[in-house]
This record gives sequence, C-alpha cells and structure tokens, in this order.
Amino acid sequence: MKVNIFWFRRDLRLEDNHGFYKALQSGLPVLPFFIFDTDILSGLPSDDARVHFIHGTLEEMNQKLQHAGSSILIRHGTPTTIWKALLNKYEIAEVFANHDYEPYAIKRDEGIRQILDQSGVRFHTFKDQVIFEKNEILKADGTPYTIYTPYKNRWLDHYNPTRDTSPFPSEDLLSNCLEKKFDFPTLKSIGFVESTIQVLNFEEQHIKEYAQNRDIPHQDTTTKMGPHLRFGTLSIRHAARLAGSSQVFLNELIWREFFMMILYHFPHVVQKSFKKKYDDIQWINDETLFRQWCQGKTGYPMVDAGMRQLNQTGFMHNRVRMVVASFLCKHLMIDWRWGEAYFAEKLLDYELASNNGNWQWAAGCGCDAAPYFRVFNPTTQLIKFDPDQVYVKRWIPELGTASYPQPIVEHTFARNRAIEVYKAGLNSLS
Repeated sequence: MKVNIFWFRRDLRLEDNHGFYKALQSGLPVLPFFIFDTDILSGLPSDDARVHFIHGTLEEMNQKLQHAGSSILIRHGTPTTIWKALLNKYEIAEVFANHDYEPYAIKRDEGIRQILDQSGVRFHTFKDQVIFEKNEILKADGTPYTIYTPYKNRWLDHYNPTRDTSPFPSEDLLSNCLEKKFDFPTLKSIGFVESTIQVLNFEEQHIKEYAQNRDIPHQDTTTKMGPHLRFGTLSIRHAARLAGSSQVFLNELIWREFFMMILYHFPHVVQKSFKKKYDDIQWINDETLFRQWCQGKTGYPMVDAGMRQLNQTGFMHNRVRMVVASFLCKHLMIDWRWGEAYFAEKLLDYELASNNGNWQWAAGCGCDAAPYFRVFNPTTQLIKFDPDQVYVKRWIPELGTASYPQPIVEHTFARNRAIEVYKAGLNSLS
C-alpha cells in the first residue's frame, strides 16, 4: 500500500501544523515519523533535559494518535541511513515536512531530498516556524535587512493578523493517518536518562503584562515560551495571535525572525563575526576566569545569580542574559563564541539563530549590535533591576558572607581595557 510520510522535526505538535496538515490532505494514508538524529545527539550528555522533553512530547503525541487508530514511527540513527531503510520497507509516494533554516538542517534536507529524488519520491516542505521567512521581508532593492528597526517596520507593514496567523487544523484530520501501531522506544533505548531539569509550561497569562514586568528578574513573570517555540510544541501563529495584547511581546517574536533571517542569508555568523572587522579583536580567553563565570563565582551578584539559575534550571531571565554576556565579553575579554557554546549546552530554549545573534549583539560584533564602547555595569544593573536583591539572594545563598568571592575584576579597569582592546582591533584594519 502506498503511503505518504510526514517527518516531524522542530514542530512537535499535532495541532496547527502546516506541513502535517498538507500531508493529511494528500489523499493517501500518512505515516507520522520522527528521527532521534545521532548526528545531533552524539555530543549531548545522557541526562540532557531537551532530549527528555522531546521524548516526553513524542509520547504524548503518540497517545493522541493511538486514539485515532495510528501511532508515530520513531527511529534512532543518522537520517541518511534511516531514510534509505524506509524506502526499502515502504512504498512511499511523497514526503512532507516543515522548513528548517539552520545550516545543519539545510544540508541534511538537501541530502535527503537527493535520496528521495533517486527513488522518484517528492519531498515537500512548508513554512511553519515563522510568520515571515527567508526572502519575504527584504529591502526595496531585494537585499536582506541588517538593522532590526527597519526590518521590524517592514515586517509590520506586511503583517495581516487574520491572514498570517490563521491556523492549519491538522488535529481535525488525524483519521487520515496510517492505521498501524508501532512500538514506542524508551528513553534508555536511545542512550538517555531522565533529567532532573524540566522544561516549564508556557504561561500565556504573562503576555499582557510583559512590557511592564519583563526587566524584573525576581518576579518570574516571563512566559517561558522559548523552548515551546524552539521545539514547536507551540505554533508561531498561536503565539502571534496571543501577542496581539502586547506590541512589546510581538516585537520579541519579530527579533526572533530577524535573527533567523540573518542566519539564513549570512551563514558565516555561525563561526565568525557578522561584522568581519571584529574578527581581529585580541581576546584574552583566560580559562580560569571562564570557569568562574560558568560556575557563577565572579563576585558580581547579578552575573553569578544568572549563571547559577542557568546551571540549575536551564533558564535565565532575558535582562540577566544581557548582563552576563556583556560581562564575559567586555569585563573578562573572553571570546563571545565561548559564551555562546556554553549557552548552547545549557539553555532549554537554545536556538542557533537567536543565541548567535544575541551573543554577537552583546559583543558588539553582530548586526545592529550594541556599540563596542557600551559596557554594562553589573552593579548598577543590580541596583536598577533587583534593588532589594530578591533575585540574587534566591540563587546565591552565601551572598553577604565570607564564602562569597570578591570581584574577579574591577569594573572601571575592565571597562577601560575593553574599549582600548576593541579600538586597537578595529584600528588594525584601517
């Protein structure tokens, strides 16, 4: 019997799923399919919280599919090997998936497309992660924006909430899935164990007050939407509809799409500065200082509380992210790529485009970045955003005792050094 396959990747939901909806309308039974990709998983610790979350989400999806008489086929290995095996086992007419924009995913999909083409199988992908993608928001001359504000304005000019956030009711068509029950793998069978860190639920109620509360870390009133957009357990269309009550929140969704567009058009940012002249900055890269930063033992409470929150929960408040990133790059003169890699390892909402874009923003070397001479003062940031030290005391129980370290670098010295080093690096090219 001929089947069509829908390949789940960063869209782990049965409802309002564009590519899944198109597959379910295709006229053939649809085999829901997911790969635990060893090319991605091989470098992760066995208790990685994100893998635990993905596995649990797939389990919930599988239970819903079973109520419709179907189930999800899950494989563990490299996509190339697995797709070749699928082509031998099933008579596949067409494959459906949603676009993925990261460099690894683009290369992976090109390889799979070639394999499918050789067997006469068409591979269709659809826009699902974003409201506007790739080349939909461009300058009048057809080139990509590199400054956020004009991009945002053009984005908003194009935006029609009724049209652009209309859902795809894939959940209504589950009876079109292939009627077959597959064994569901255990977490252990793919080489992982349960994590003590949990992905928190998305808290919709915080959107309305987002503008007022977003800079106050101790209130814990952010939406926790990040991981759910990252893994697609929440539709971007649903998120944008909810953002109708807060322009400030919608702007954050636009930042996300801006950085995804930048990554697509300027893939060199993965390893190099967006502004190439910043590649000559002479970083100090002291490994001892880097470890102290990672452990939250710098002697600056706002920095240390943020890093300890990250290490213990996989989450860090956005205001605090800016402070700790600036501190690493400017106070310690450590390459932003070191910090980006550490965040990639720890953040539950890690997404290459946003992580890279925000780290380059903090370091001054990215598109529309903070100027290199802007150096956050972590002490004044603490006074402004956590004046009663509620946030920092939550994560640093020894604060105010002899056990808490003295500052590992003096602010005025560090600020002046950073400005001089940056200036020297930029002048070396002139």
